[in-house]
Amino acid sequence: MKLYIQIENGQPINHPMVEDNLLQTFSKIPTNWEEFLYTERPTAGVYQVFEYEEPTYTKVGGVWTEVWSIRDMTDAEKAAKQQKVKDDWAALPLRYNFTAWMFDENTCLYEPPIPRPENGIKYFWQGTTGSWAPRPVYPNVNGKTYTFDFANATWIEVTNV
Repeated sequence: MKLYIQIENGQPINHPMVEDNLLQTFSKIPTNWEEFLYTERPTAGVYQVFEYEEPTYTKVGGVWTEVWSIRDMTDAEKAAKQQKVKDDWAALPLRYNFTAWMFDENTCLYEPPIPRPENGIKYFWQGTTGSWAPRPVYPNVNGKTYTFDFANATWIEVTNV
C-alpha cells in the first residue's frame, strides 16, 4: 500500500492518504502530494518515554516519514517509576503469597526466584512452597464465584457476595 501526504510551503499538512484514494479522487497524484512512509510506533524501553504521543512528519532520503521521539528518563523519573511499581506491589491484596519475589531494577518488575515453567501448562506461584504449581481449572458451577487459596492450591466458593 503506497501512501502520499499533501505538502504546502514545503511542509506536510493533514494526514497521509492511500494512493488508490488519491487516484479515485483526482485521477492522478497531484503535484503537491509526496510519497509517505508509515512507520510503526516503536516500543519505549523500560526507562524511556516518548517526547510526544504523536510522531512528527519528516523528510528522510526524499520521502516523508513518521519520526517518533523517545528519550531516556531522568534519574528523578526513573526513581518515581520504580517507587510506583514498589508501592503498587506493596498494595496487592494477595501480596503475602509473593514475599519471595524480588524487585529487578533492570526490568522495573518483581521477578520470581524461579522462572515459570513454559510447557503449555498454566502455573501459579505457591508462596508456601516457594515454587510453581499447576493451576487447577476454575470451577464452572451454576455461575458461582470462587477465590483461589494459594496455600492449598484449591478454589474456594465465595458465599458472602
